[in-house]
Amino acid sequence: MSAPVFSTLGCRLNAYESEAMKELAEAAGLDNTVVVNTCAVTAEAVRKAKQEIRRLRRDNPGATIIVTGCAAQTEPATFSAMPEVDRVIGNTEKMQASTWAAMAPDLIGQTERVQVDDILSVRETAGHLIDGFGRHRAYVQVQNGCDHRCTFCIIPYGRGNSRSVPAGVVVEQIRRLVDKGFAEVVLTGVDLTSWGADLPGGPRLGDLVMRILRLVPDLPRLRISSIDSIEADEALMAALATEPRLMPHLHLSLQHGDDLILKRMKRRHLRDDAIRFCEEARRLRPDLVLGADIIAGFPTESEAAFENSLRLVEDCGLTFLHVFPFSPRTGTPAARMPQLAGPVIRERAARLRAAGDARLLRHLEAQRGLTHRVLMEGPRLGRTEQFTEVAFAADMPEGRIVSASITGHDQGRLTAEVAAAGLAA
Repeated sequence: MSAPVFSTLGCRLNAYESEAMKELAEAAGLDNTVVVNTCAVTAEAVRKAKQEIRRLRRDNPGATIIVTGCAAQTEPATFSAMPEVDRVIGNTEKMQASTWAAMAPDLIGQTERVQVDDILSVRETAGHLIDGFGRHRAYVQVQNGCDHRCTFCIIPYGRGNSRSVPAGVVVEQIRRLVDKGFAEVVLTGVDLTSWGADLPGGPRLGDLVMRILRLVPDLPRLRISSIDSIEADEALMAALATEPRLMPHLHLSLQHGDDLILKRMKRRHLRDDAIRFCEEARRLRPDLVLGADIIAGFPTESEAAFENSLRLVEDCGLTFLHVFPFSPRTGTPAARMPQLAGPVIRERAARLRAAGDARLLRHLEAQRGLTHRVLMEGPRLGRTEQFTEVAFAADMPEGRIVSASITGHDQGRLTAEVAAAGLAA
């Protein structure tokens, strides 16, 4: 082994940060090193992190294994107790060049084995200027942390309070990525719609979106990742309605469809708020496709409450569903509430997934005969403006936008052939 090897679990933000860490580790001259960037969103995510660490130790018996990420931040003792682990570093420390420099081979014995400080005291998020990862779509971190305290969520204790990357830094990075040939940029963060609240003047996410589209006219496609619909501002909705370069796809942090459960989750919206938002967003952008996170089996969830979540899939017109079977996280209020039996949780999650599959099938059927601009992610796979996956029978240039005629669908993805217009960008 020469250059550091990274194993990334969890969200796109983790993947983005792994790329930034890779540059820091290589600049520090680390070799024969394996870095595991963990996720803490569920107990299952932590279990998978431990499993991955043990596998990597078996495969790399002589390497230095460093564990970082949200699970390392929230449970440093858990990972430092593992005999396979050499170093544990927190989410703040992992993004600092000094942390990696101190782990250089000639200094390794002089650094603490566990470096995890109080992340809730962190007040700034740096804009890590990486060249992007992948050959088609670049992710840009504009925000980190969360000021809300949903009763089920451990993430604020792994990521800290909300903090924003200044708009000028974001715009500069996107310019660099466009110059390198990226056709699509995705804005990402932990609580993306809280962007700007800690910056001078209190700008909103919609202001950032408008500024990017105005100042980077050569950017073909801008996409935003998961948002909290109750925080969506007027400028963001206006951008959705008027800016064709802002992609018609939103993923919503809805979590449930029952008002009592939403209150017990300490969410800031009610069922009708979610439905109204989806109706208004679709009115502004008729080709909009919506996805959502929904938790099945939250403590005290009755069958009637679950049915409200099940109906929300149809009432909000959701197409892409991320279903999370409830998993208690130690230290959160929900972990102390009356829990549902595991088989009940799993059965409800399966019913939600089936509802999502049915909605996706309807969406795929509706695309037959339409023409889409597809960003190629591989020789024969790409995604439409609405983030629907598309398969081609012949190779296409990766990273390019292709005008494609939809011929049908197979195994959850659209099938297509190049339209008469050919390559669109």
